[in-house]
Amino acid sequence: MSRHVFLTGPPGIGKTTLIQKVTQALKSSNVPVDGFYTEEVKEGGRRRGFDVVTLSGKRGPLSRVSSDSSTSRRECRVGQYVVDVASFEQLVLPVLRNVNQGSDAEKKICVIDEIGKMELFSQAFIQAVRQMLAGSGTVVLGTIPIPKGKPLDLVEEIRSRRDVEVFTAGLQKYYQ
Repeated sequence: MSRHVFLTGPPGIGKTTLIQKVTQALKSSNVPVDGFYTEEVKEGGRRRGFDVVTLSGKRGPLSRVSSDSSTSRRECRVGQYVVDVASFEQLVLPVLRNVNQGSDAEKKICVIDEIGKMELFSQAFIQAVRQMLAGSGTVVLGTIPIPKGKPLDLVEEIRSRRDVEVFTAGLQKYYQ
């Protein structure tokens, strides 16, 4: 039986919106839930990057468009975006550790939106996600990208787990 649920689908299809609505419903039903989601940052109608927003309301940069075309060796980039790994880890790792420290009798839901290329620059994040998926006290509700290009190891690992159900959003229409 599946214990963890992940959504996948193309960018902009509504994965984060659905995660936010489910999170609101869980909170209003007094279900213990914590985690984070990513949100577009726009300036003048143009995407400038992404922020990480914890469910407790803390916010920080995940990535920003780089105006500099030269690349530093230590700079983590995805396309035009420079990933701020330190900011990401400072916000997300305490949340993941806190969720994972509950007792098994106290089941919690952890929202992880998303496990994608930008987030996977953090080895500590990869380790925390693996620990959470292996533990018995936490249910993960997350998002992963659709397969495209070079496979992402952790994403493929998640897809192949027996205790994970992956739902694809937006690629099929259901008519009533």
